[in-house]
Amino acid sequence: TLKSAGPAQGPAQSGRSARTVVSAGRERCYHLYIPERTDAAQPAPVVVSLHGFVLNPDIQASISGWHKLADQEGFVLAYAQGTSYPRRWNAGATWGADKVDDVQFFRDLVDDFADLAAVDRSRVYVNGFSNGGGMSVRIGCDAADAVAAIGSVAGAVVDMATCDPSRPVPAMAFHGTDDWIVPYDGGVIQVLPLRQAAYLAQAPSYFVGAEAWVAALAGLNGCDPTAQMLPPEGDVQGRRFSGCDKDAEVFLYTIEGGGHQWPGGTTIPGAGKNTKHIDATEEMWRFFQRYTLE
Repeated sequence: TLKSAGPAQGPAQSGRSARTVVSAGRERCYHLYIPERTDAAQPAPVVVSLHGFVLNPDIQASISGWHKLADQEGFVLAYAQGTSYPRRWNAGATWGADKVDDVQFFRDLVDDFADLAAVDRSRVYVNGFSNGGGMSVRIGCDAADAVAAIGSVAGAVVDMATCDPSRPVPAMAFHGTDDWIVPYDGGVIQVLPLRQAAYLAQAPSYFVGAEAWVAALAGLNGCDPTAQMLPPEGDVQGRRFSGCDKDAEVFLYTIEGGGHQWPGGTTIPGAGKNTKHIDATEEMWRFFQRYTLE
């Protein structure tokens, strides 16, 4: 497991370290993970993973297990941390604290750990859970020049009308049909305490449906408008948008009866059914490896 610690200083060592970086005048935090098998002579891919609303990097590590896969595959990993209270990401026009620019923070933290480890800037990937999933989509819209592919799990996407990526961005999404926090078909948060927290944070509690925002992104990528339905795996139905510009495919995995969970990861108590028929972390990593920035 990963434990919180005070910010580390100086050159990064293998293992986990908490790091700070100044972004837009604010001191921001992220947890950097460098696996033992990283070869300093061979620049490594980078994965950035974003926690959900009111959560933190430790919880994101626990539910997703990205650091375990980093040990196996040799990529550099960052679990980034949002701001404010409740802790969150500026995934839309009214999310985040006043004057917080989380797209710039993404750029700045990649710059920061590129100074700490040998990384391949053409193979930077971002993913997230819930509000963090919505933030990964926004990064794909607003920082397409800096990310090779994106992933979203139970993504709280609040707006696609302003999405205007500078290049086609490959994407993979996962969402449960019985997610009452971020409804599969869109709409408002069904859990009252979270809706109240969103209200207090002056954040929206209405989200775009998973199929709608995935289809919109596929359209922006120039994909064929009709998705190919993949063979079902237990309670998981996949769909693939192909024929895209630059081969920037878009996938959506729908978990029938699934709740607000990270498929294949550690189940969040009280957030509905999880599935073991697909592992979102492993599936995203296989997908990410297909893509590099030109």
